[in-house]
Amino acid sequence: MLADTLLAEFQALLGAERARADADTLALYGSDETPKFCLPEAVLFPTSHDQVVEIVRLANRHCLPLTGRGAGSGNVGGAMPVPGSVVVSFECMQRIVEFDVANRLVVVEPGVVTDEIDRLARKHGLMYAPDPGSGAYCRIGGNLAMNAAGPRAVKYGATRDHVLGLTAVTGDGRVIHTGGRTTKYATAYDLTRLLVGSEGTLAFITQATLKLVPAPETVATLRVCYASNQSACEAVSRVMNQPTTPCALEFMDRRAIDAIREYGDGVFESAGLPPGTQAVLMVEADGNHEDVPRQIVALEKALAGPELLQIQSGFTREDTVRLWTARKSLSHAVKRIAPLKINEDVVVPVGRLANLVNAVDALAEFHRLPIVAFGHAGNGNLHVNIMVDNGDEEEMQRARACRAALVQAVIGLGGSLSGEHGIGSEKRHFVPLEVDAPTLELMRGLKHLFDPLGILNPGKKLPD
Repeated sequence: MLADTLLAEFQALLGAERARADADTLALYGSDETPKFCLPEAVLFPTSHDQVVEIVRLANRHCLPLTGRGAGSGNVGGAMPVPGSVVVSFECMQRIVEFDVANRLVVVEPGVVTDEIDRLARKHGLMYAPDPGSGAYCRIGGNLAMNAAGPRAVKYGATRDHVLGLTAVTGDGRVIHTGGRTTKYATAYDLTRLLVGSEGTLAFITQATLKLVPAPETVATLRVCYASNQSACEAVSRVMNQPTTPCALEFMDRRAIDAIREYGDGVFESAGLPPGTQAVLMVEADGNHEDVPRQIVALEKALAGPELLQIQSGFTREDTVRLWTARKSLSHAVKRIAPLKINEDVVVPVGRLANLVNAVDALAEFHRLPIVAFGHAGNGNLHVNIMVDNGDEEEMQRARACRAALVQAVIGLGGSLSGEHGIGSEKRHFVPLEVDAPTLELMRGLKHLFDPLGILNPGKKLPD
């Protein structure tokens, strides 16, 4: 239990309402979207960079572990407290410090909701391109920690590709400034890209300078149905090997279609998916009004091929909503299959996507478990959802074996454990399968350099 004297020091720094150890607050911040739980010793709510600096320095003096947190929307345990730790929630640091239209950048604190950045940018003809599925409620600090992405990453890249500079506090309380305000920068080591995706294990980010891009004039949508997963994956390869890059290229496998058909409350029928549909691609193009029709024609040509059942296009907002209906219903439908969803966010080279989908099919059959795969096919990034009854220990054992076999298959295909969700506490024991010992040794050395006492987000990212 946190000593009363230490809690009093935090309260003197932040105020009693922003340094809390009451049971209700501790319970609320004892988990993220991971189905696990660990009570922290206290929860701190800083409102400024200077307060974060003082929190870290005070924690250093007492060798107190700190767990950084945004909205807690991650599903790999990245914001999960460890025993004896204190949660530092950045949700009260919500200032947009600067908005510079002329130089197409915005400077924000980590508690700003991601979609708010994009809404502000679009009022001025600009766009913040990263679009994680949780954008309506996740915080930019969490996006920076995990290098979040989304459907638009196929054209615009992930969070890391849109960060110009950072202000951060290292584990021993030093304040560092990385990068700058320009899109070209060759002066210092690229610590910006190192910190983005480091999951709060090296430093706490207190301010980020983000790049904005011109917003497209229009977006057009294609919904493409195939008679097999294999044909859909082959179409993905064709699309990504021709000059027109879509701004979204999403995949749903046959089990995702089955879930919508069985649990989608009539969505399958109302969406008008043709009989025999076993895989669906959602494809979008964006740009100016004159060029988007040309892009759509080029994409339709690449998408045409064996076992194509239907291509439907939409050029209005109403058409787009209609075409996305089935995909938007998937999350709800999947949750009705089984009580627990083990979501593996794996990624392989695009040309091996079909191999991954075939491996998932084989694992589902061998381990006798329903597995639903969908995701960002243009990047080779699939969310492989192993559906399991967590009250059935024998089934859980099969699920654990299935998960381990999936990881081995992904590594064997030249892929990676995570495309956008991060490693957190849930995947770190798999990391040595992908990262060799000399590289891990260097990563641990970097951790020690930034955080000598190991107090920042312990138990995450790096394996024991």
